[in-house]
Amino acid sequence: MSSTFGKIFSVTTWGESHGQAVGAVLDGCPAGLPLCEADIQAFLDRRRPGQGKLTTARDEKDQVRILSGVFEGKTTGTPISFAVFNEDQRSGDYSEIAKWYRPGHADLCYDLKYGFRDYRGGGRSSARETIGRVCAGAVAQKFLAQVAGTEFLAWVDSVGTIDCGKFDTGTLTREKIEASPVRCPVETFSEKMEQEILAAKKDGDSVGGTVKLLVKNVPAALGEPVFDRLDALLAQAMLSIPACKGFEIGSGFAGTRMRGREHNDEIYFEDGKFRTRTNNAGGCVGGISNGADIECRLAFKPTATISQSQKTASRDGENGELAAKGRHDPCVAVRAPVIVESMAALVLADLYLQQKRNCL
Repeated sequence: MSSTFGKIFSVTTWGESHGQAVGAVLDGCPAGLPLCEADIQAFLDRRRPGQGKLTTARDEKDQVRILSGVFEGKTTGTPISFAVFNEDQRSGDYSEIAKWYRPGHADLCYDLKYGFRDYRGGGRSSARETIGRVCAGAVAQKFLAQVAGTEFLAWVDSVGTIDCGKFDTGTLTREKIEASPVRCPVETFSEKMEQEILAAKKDGDSVGGTVKLLVKNVPAALGEPVFDRLDALLAQAMLSIPACKGFEIGSGFAGTRMRGREHNDEIYFEDGKFRTRTNNAGGCVGGISNGADIECRLAFKPTATISQSQKTASRDGENGELAAKGRHDPCVAVRAPVIVESMAALVLADLYLQQKRNCL
């Protein structure tokens, strides 16, 4: 099972949902970057469960410990190890799924692939694995902020049929996003999204949503023109997030309804830089960043775990019904923004270091 992402700035995540701990090992981070546990904790606090009525009731503090790679408050250039110990597992909630496969989950696929699985909370298929990504992504964001002033902002753009639509992102801040219980910075739509989630939760069901990502001050020339294209790597990173089922960059699918004249971003030179008048490319042309903002949109399916009874089959081939007992988020999109930011930062940090290695 591969659990490593990246070439130079690379992260390997480890641990299971109901194991002793989860975490990551980050390799390739340059020496001398100021770093402490509080830098990581700020990001984990945005991801952790038990934040309110819109998220799972599992109460984890998700306190991170840095085990290696940092000395006297700075990175040493050696692998950085992170650990977060699990505290609120209820493995007994999953005793029935040792036999039954949960619809929408990876239970069946894991058995087909490995012939054995950790059924407690889904093991490695649980979104709790993303703790390691957020730890490493926090370092990547700090590194890119220091070397290029790069800023990452992700927010919930829609929940079910409630779409916040277009708004001016020029004044968008993380504080505005985090002020919303659903992480939607448009107050009117934030309230509607909250009601949509609560309605699904009341029904013992779940609802999907979309997350938008905006990356500002992106260094130009990141990415390769063939297989390691920036947009391709971003797509791989985002689609590796549990429950993410769709990715688009720039105009995305809406671009298919446009003519070339309308879609092409006109180029001009100003203040010593090449710029574009529009950003239908989403900051990436030919697989390479052009210095414009990166703009992406991701689709997250409804949470697979619901308390309503569903028809399924057992490992022995018996047909029956199963109602999940485990705690779950009624809408996974609400806790996804920090994970989206983290994966984007890991991609850009890795490509930044590759560009520095390849060019004088």
